Amino acid sequence: MVQQFGQDDVNKYRKFRKVDGATYRKVNQFLRKRTYITAREWAIARLCTDFRTRNGAEMTFIGLHLPELVPFMQETYSPQAVNQARNSFKKKVTKSGATFFYGAMCGFFTSEELDDLLFEASEVARFLLEVERSSLDIDEEIDIEDRISDIMRSVGESAAALIRTRAEDEEKKEGES
Repeated sequence: MVQQFGQDDVNKYRKFRKVDGATYRKVNQFLRKRTYITAREWAIARLCTDFRTRNGAEMTFIGLHLPELVPFMQETYSPQAVNQARNSFKKKVTKSGATFFYGAMCGFFTSEELDDLLFEASEVARFLLEVERSSLDIDEEIDIEDRISDIMRSVGESAAALIRTRAEDEEKKEGES
């Protein structure tokens, strides 16, 4: 069974209405101050999630209806352009995550600093969800934040232990020579 999307889905789609009337440039500036993604990547990543089928996202449908679905987008996109924006979003999220984890794992941040970083990041994410008119149930949101905090605390503790062990090993080697 293949899911088909049509004009009814376009008419019912109500995300991004909080930025209705905003220009692409304004939305892009806002995002660039707070994230590494562009307005194009944000909108298309959201649409790829919302118009997902068992076989992937409906690239052709999204591209053809982009200006109707997202108020700040002015032109249609080819399926290839939709796919490129989606892949760009994925790459940026992956790189940002790797950078963040490296900072945590190398001991650059204290546990308190990591908590502050995660709080700030979650505030931006919550705001973007609000702008999209998506939301998480409060219990779901708290559960996600708690799980991430636990993981990051564990990463910070493991990184500190690893750094201590390396320092101790180096001291032993220096003492032996």
